[in-house]
Amino acid sequence: MSASPLTEARPSRFGFVRRNAAISLGRMARPPRGDIKPIWRAYTRVAMGAVVAIAALILIMVFVDVPAIRWARQAPAWLVEPFQFATDLGLSGWFLFPLGVALLVIAVVDTPPLSRMSQLVLASVAARMGFLFLAIGVPGLMVSIVKRIIGRARPLAANDDVFLYKFFVWRAEYASFPSGHATTAFAAAVAFGVLWPRLRPLFWTYAVIIALSRVVVTAHHPSDVLAGAIAGAVGALLVRDWLAARRLGFSIDTDGTVKPFAGPSLARIKRVARSLAGQ
Repeated sequence: MSASPLTEARPSRFGFVRRNAAISLGRMARPPRGDIKPIWRAYTRVAMGAVVAIAALILIMVFVDVPAIRWARQAPAWLVEPFQFATDLGLSGWFLFPLGVALLVIAVVDTPPLSRMSQLVLASVAARMGFLFLAIGVPGLMVSIVKRIIGRARPLAANDDVFLYKFFVWRAEYASFPSGHATTAFAAAVAFGVLWPRLRPLFWTYAVIIALSRVVVTAHHPSDVLAGAIAGAVGALLVRDWLAARRLGFSIDTDGTVKPFAGPSLARIKRVARSLAGQ
């Protein structure tokens, strides 16, 4: 005898959250969809740019790092103090914590009996927030590991020896290259700029200020900052392209241009928020 609808076990809210998480992870891990050759053609330009970047890093290490740090040590307090305040805004927690909380909230509320339209709006918002979280978090995680393997001494520990390295020393004073703050700032600038291109000047201004602050407060050499900026920007683009190849939030044109899918309007998001608040 089959159970009646009233006696059937209904999945718990946690069950729906677990289902949503499993679906999202499964989509990110699925094979690419469609033709991704245009993306690979774009990567040839990235490879050429990487060669130029490596050459620039070597030149900066040799000719710029020491003079820049010597100047920063003698910089007046009125110049250093604003950068001391601004530099902490390059910590990844300013982005990852609120994005993570928002994604968790969406996973909790995106359960029946939501309307189909509300579910689509939440899915679109979650896709964008998920991209931002990964685009900032993944490069930051990679750099946090790499910098401790490389073990370059920070300016305070190295004095004027810009080639002082202690490999695999997991100590903060030997975690200078690349700059984690610069990685976060430029990853955020690229990621937010991908979604809101009209605001790119604002995002890039933020990233440049954070990068400069790391040198002014003598936490990093200029070459550390440049390496972090490259790692953050390229890492964010790689995350974007990974998602685009799976048609998750982005599409790929025939010329290799990656564009975000159109998102819901602010008015529609507000309507969904009001409906959730009224439940």
